[in-house]
Amino acid sequence: MEARIIDPRFAPLVIGHAKLERLWTGGRWVEGPAWFAAGRYLVWSDIPNDRLLRWDETDGSVSVFRQPCNNENGHAVDQEGRLLSCEHRGRAVTRTEHDGTRRVIADRWQGRRLNSPNDVTVAPDGAVWFTDPTYGIDSDYEGDAAASEIGACHVYRVHPRDGVVEAMVTDMLRPNGLCFSPDGGTLHVSETGRTHDPARPVEIRAYPIRDGRVGPGRHFAACDAGLFDGLRCDVHGNLWAAAGDGVRCHAPDGTLIGLIPLPEMAGNLCFGGAKRNRLFITAQTSLYAIYLNTRGAA
Repeated sequence: MEARIIDPRFAPLVIGHAKLERLWTGGRWVEGPAWFAAGRYLVWSDIPNDRLLRWDETDGSVSVFRQPCNNENGHAVDQEGRLLSCEHRGRAVTRTEHDGTRRVIADRWQGRRLNSPNDVTVAPDGAVWFTDPTYGIDSDYEGDAAASEIGACHVYRVHPRDGVVEAMVTDMLRPNGLCFSPDGGTLHVSETGRTHDPARPVEIRAYPIRDGRVGPGRHFAACDAGLFDGLRCDVHGNLWAAAGDGVRCHAPDGTLIGLIPLPEMAGNLCFGGAKRNRLFITAQTSLYAIYLNTRGAA
């Protein structure tokens, strides 16, 4: 499948002869890719199968990184090269230390258990931000069915020095994917509340960030093909979003400028490779990749 140019601004971002590659298939619902530059490998989750997988760039091999894994969903790599994980079953955000030990960095807010952390990112100041919808406790398929103790779904920030967990975005029904703009001044969050309320708009919202505080959100982009899910920005501020028809690319002003069609529903994505110009995409049962003429924001 070839990239589809919707707006001329997309043309310089793609390589005409670079084709979409399927690197692996065999999952139930794959998610949460994270690139480790030092090891030249990618990890991603197969949530219902309760396993974290590893793709090696040096030889294309795939192996199980860990299983069980508490039905991990989204992942990120922190500023010290450690893996951050959103655990559905653990109802926590955890960090894998350099020696392989698991450390919980957030599992409660105001004394109540989190719902099921979904996606995670790291701010320029080192703070960990994550979304906490209920998908991992809505059924036993991707975690353990349970009632929400909080009764709402928020975006949280873990303070980089004292570890305090603070609710930062509280006006969304089911916040899902999230990422910062390259300068850290805007937080983008995908709203997937339509899974629980048919009247909810399918959108990405943008929130201004200043001194670690969040300003009022605004509508950034809408989707007419399923739901938006995982998000990543490139160095130019373009937003790459997983959606029902593939990966959609939105210019910094929110305009849809291009599409990378996929044969499966896209769930999440990340930039990787030696030059951070390879887009890795988790889509339903498979892992895909394509080289681009842009790089992921650091």
